[in-house]
Amino acid sequence: MTTAAARRYLMCRPTHFAVTYRINPWMDPTAPYDNALAVSQWETLRQTFLDLGHTVELIEPLPGLPDMVFAANGATVVDGKVLAVQFRDAERANEAPAYKAWFENAGFEVFDAKHTNEGEGDILLAGDVLLAGTGFRTAHAAHAQTQEVFGRPVITLQLVDPAYYHLDTALCVLDERNIAYLPSAFSPGSQAVLRRLFPDAIIATAADAEVLGLNAVSDGRTVVLPVQATELTAALQAAGYRTAGVDVSELRKAGGGPKCCTLEVRS
Repeated sequence: MTTAAARRYLMCRPTHFAVTYRINPWMDPTAPYDNALAVSQWETLRQTFLDLGHTVELIEPLPGLPDMVFAANGATVVDGKVLAVQFRDAERANEAPAYKAWFENAGFEVFDAKHTNEGEGDILLAGDVLLAGTGFRTAHAAHAQTQEVFGRPVITLQLVDPAYYHLDTALCVLDERNIAYLPSAFSPGSQAVLRRLFPDAIIATAADAEVLGLNAVSDGRTVVLPVQATELTAALQAAGYRTAGVDVSELRKAGGGPKCCTLEVRS
């Protein structure tokens, strides 16, 4: 476990949150949703980060983009460089230029995506390497561009379970040396890679993965995760991490958890 460092996060208030289409197995447009509750839960998540000493910046939510709250999909930011995104689904396509513009206006060097690439949803920094998911959203070809942009080794991980279509729903980077993950979300070869790279990884239960327990945010010491993920919480505490449980169950109706709502801005 590494020492916690103050992090810089970008978030988007779910002002326009709704579940009106279906682009992942979690979404049911026929089921009720509560926008006010989603906003309240998101505000609690934001306050949790502030209470932990982190900086939270905000991007303006745009009408007609109900999933823009899931800021993790808006970019990948490492060493002050930004790889912009290209969404698979037309429903989210207009989020990409909004996030790109935010980073350009903030003075970052931004690289356009050459292939389908859904940001930190599928590209996670783990120490000196980037873990990169593919199989459902981010194209495998995007991994090569990721390596060229950031100059860090990229480890391709094949996702195989449609419920865990983004890497950040099946794996959480805890610190520079360790992760938590759900093995069944990955192909046999990718499971072997993860075992080799992270022999001390925390293995999540199916029950905790089903409440998006792995869609968590860690600063190296405190892990912010869904309060419903009780076994994972206990396992993290046993391994020496602090935990902060939050309820973002309304946002889960669109397939999102704490990490989905949180894009780390690494200067």
